[in-house]
Amino acid sequence: MFSQKGYLLSFIKYGENDAVLHCFTEEEGFRSYFLKGIYSKKNKKKAFLLPLNQLNITVNNNKDTGIKTISKFEMVQLNDIYTDIKANSVIFFVADFLNQILKNESKNEAVYQSIQELADQLQRKNYHSHLIFLVKILTIQGVSPLLGEGKYLNPETGVFSASGTHHLFDAEVSLLWKTILSASEPYEIVISKILRRNFLDSILVYYHYHFSDFRIPDSLEVLQQIFE
Repeated sequence: MFSQKGYLLSFIKYGENDAVLHCFTEEEGFRSYFLKGIYSKKNKKKAFLLPLNQLNITVNNNKDTGIKTISKFEMVQLNDIYTDIKANSVIFFVADFLNQILKNESKNEAVYQSIQELADQLQRKNYHSHLIFLVKILTIQGVSPLLGEGKYLNPETGVFSASGTHHLFDAEVSLLWKTILSASEPYEIVISKILRRNFLDSILVYYHYHFSDFRIPDSLEVLQQIFE
């Protein structure tokens, strides 16, 4: 038997009672697991299937190279952010986001700790923390913009230049990118409500250029409606 912690990114119902879980784990990075009987009438643990819920997962430690079966799983801790509609919409969006960009990611302690950091910020009702988080992930992955003297960020090259190359990356949005990238405590940065929509759009454009097959998360529309 082998146990480890992991954040649930997504899950798919399989048959009548089973499911396949996609998780980002502390020790192995992105992993998929088979979970038997989770949708049976007597199983109360289906309530654990929440995006970015941190789980203690136990699997059979065999040499089978196929998808491993979970023998036991528990929540690491109770978290009341799922009862907060704003925090909940952020969680669904981030989980959808990470589910696609981390699919080939092996063990990465910085990513794992950053997810916990985001959960802590949402607990404190920092509802624009996902914007900071997504920039931090770019830095961890080694594809964040290079700081320079230019006023405008070129999203394709990741370089600041003297003239604009994309309508979303105006001087104001580009300055916010610089501020976050250079801050020692980026979560303390206050982003105005007016600027948040454009900044998030700029992040999505940047990811499109730097992650192959990147798609806009389906949960974006719900996120935007909640924060209108």
